[in-house]
Amino acid sequence: MSSILHRRPPRLAHELKETAVLALPLVLSQLMAVGMNAIDAMLAGHHAAVTLGAVAVGAGIWSIAVVVAIGVTMAVPPSVAQLYGAGRTLEVGGMFRQALWLALALGLLCWIGVRCAGPLVRLIGVDPHLFGEVDRFLRGVSWGAPAIAVFFTLRGMSAGIGITRPTMYFSLMSLLLLGPIAYVLLHGKFGFPEMGAGGIGLATAIVLWLETLAFGLYIALHRGYAPYAPYARFDKPDLRAIGELLRIGVPMGVTVFMEASLFIATTLAMGTLGADTVASHQVALNVAALFFMIPLGIAMATTVRIGHAVGRGDAAGLRKAGAAGFVLALATQTLSGGVMALLPTTIAGWYSKDATVIALAAQLLLLAAVFQFSDGIQAVANGALRGLKDTRLPMLITTFAYWGVGMSVGWWLAFPHGLGARGMWVGLIAGLSVAAILLTWRFWRLVRRPLPEAAGA
Repeated sequence: MSSILHRRPPRLAHELKETAVLALPLVLSQLMAVGMNAIDAMLAGHHAAVTLGAVAVGAGIWSIAVVVAIGVTMAVPPSVAQLYGAGRTLEVGGMFRQALWLALALGLLCWIGVRCAGPLVRLIGVDPHLFGEVDRFLRGVSWGAPAIAVFFTLRGMSAGIGITRPTMYFSLMSLLLLGPIAYVLLHGKFGFPEMGAGGIGLATAIVLWLETLAFGLYIALHRGYAPYAPYARFDKPDLRAIGELLRIGVPMGVTVFMEASLFIATTLAMGTLGADTVASHQVALNVAALFFMIPLGIAMATTVRIGHAVGRGDAAGLRKAGAAGFVLALATQTLSGGVMALLPTTIAGWYSKDATVIALAAQLLLLAAVFQFSDGIQAVANGALRGLKDTRLPMLITTFAYWGVGMSVGWWLAFPHGLGARGMWVGLIAGLSVAAILLTWRFWRLVRRPLPEAAGA
C-alpha cells in the first residue's frame, strides 16, 4: 500500500496534468479558428483589393456577433461542470436542451444584427466603394450566426463533462473545408456565379453549419455522452432555466465584449497616427492574438476543473484547480514572452519587408512580451471565476480595468505625451495588469470562503 501511495502523483501535479489535457484540444481549436480568418483574408487578397477590404471590414463587424455568442454561451461549461461534479448526470441533458433554446434565440438576434449592420459600416467611415461588397459579405456570413451559437453550446456541454477533443476534430474539419468551398463561391467555379466577398461570407456560414451539425450528430451517437441523455426528449423552453443561464452568461458576454472593443478602439486610434504605425500595431497585435490562444484554452479548461470541484464539494480540489491554471499560464506566457523578447525583429520581418514597419513593430513586440503575463493571468483568473459562476463583479472589474485604466492611460501617453503606438501599448499593459490583479484577488478571496458561498457568488 505504501508503494502505491508513493507512486500516486501529488494533487497539484495531477491537476496540472488534467488541466493541460483538457486545454490542449481547446488551444488547437482556437488556433484553427484564427486559421479560418487567415484563409478568408488570403483568398480575398488574391481576388481583388476591394474584396480584401470588404472582407476585413465585414469580418470586424461579424466578430462582434461572434463575441456576443461566445460570451453568453460561456454560461454552459460551468453549469454543466458543476452538475457533472455533483453526479447529477441526467440534469446535464435537461440543462443542455435549455441552452440550445437560448443559443437559437441568440443566433437569430445575431443574424438580424449582422444583416442590419449597414448603418454601422457608414458610421465608421468606410470607403463608399466598399459598401456593396461589405453588405454582400455580411448577408452571406449572417446565415452562420445560429450555427455558431449552437456550436459554442455543443462545445460548452462537451467540455463541461471533460470531453474536449471533439471540439478540435470539428474545428479541423472546418479549416479543411473552408478553403475549397470559399474558392468555388468566390471565383464562381463548377457553375456557381462569381460572388466575390459575398461568396466568402456564405462559405463561412456553410462551413459553420457543417461543423455544428457534425458535432451535434457526434454527441448523439458517441457513447461517451449517452449517460447524460442530451437528446432524450423534446423540452419546451423553460424561462427559469434560460433566465439562470442568462444571469451567468450576459455578464460574461459584456466582459468579452469590453476586452474585444478595447482592442478595436486601440486599432482605430492608431489609424490617426499613419499607415506605418497602423501596420506595425497590426503585426504586434496579430502575434499577441496568436499566443493568446494558449492562455485562453487554459482558462476554458480551468473553468471546467473548478466547476467539477465545486460540484463535488471539494474545497481543496477547487484551490488546486485554480493554482494549476495559474501555474500553466505563467509557464506558457513566460515561453511566449521570451520568444517575443528574443526575436522581435525576426518575427516582424515575417509580416513586412518595410524597414520602418519592422523597426516599430519590433519595439511593440518587446512591449507585447510584457503584455503576455498580464493578459494570460487575467484570462485564467476570469476562467477560474466562471467556474464558480461568479460573473457580475468580474464584469465591473474588467470594464474599469480595460476602459477606465487601459484606454485612458494609453490615450494619455499616446497623444498628449506623444508616445504614439508605444503609449497605447503601455496603456494595454496597464489595463490588463489591473484586471489580472483584481480578478486574481477576487478568486482567491472567494475560495477562502466556505464552498457553498463561493459557488453561489
